[in-house]
Amino acid sequence: MNTFSQASSIEEVLQVIKENTLVFVYISRENCGVCHAVQPRVQEMLKEFPSIKPIQVSADDIPEVASQFTVFTVPALLLFAEGKEVIREARFVVMDDLHKNFQRVVENS
Repeated sequence: MNTFSQASSIEEVLQVIKENTLVFVYISRENCGVCHAVQPRVQEMLKEFPSIKPIQVSADDIPEVASQFTVFTVPALLLFAEGKEVIREARFVVMDDLHKNFQRVVENS
């Protein structure tokens, strides 16, 4: 089950990043098997980090997201702290490393 809020425009994504201290942006495509496999694991992990605001962006629905964030492959997992990108993972994600990185950023925010 998808619990990420779905972005309807690139402007919405940028506004969420601007208004929140920690934002996780999950960029995916409809026909991406890896995207659908990784998403529930990331959603489960984010339960430990309630200070991180998650948002999902479909590169199919909002193609300009790829150029805005320089994304060449999906899924792309981006974490922003105070508007600055601090973590970027793409395609093949090592969950333990991602968890440690989330923990480091949250503790330092």
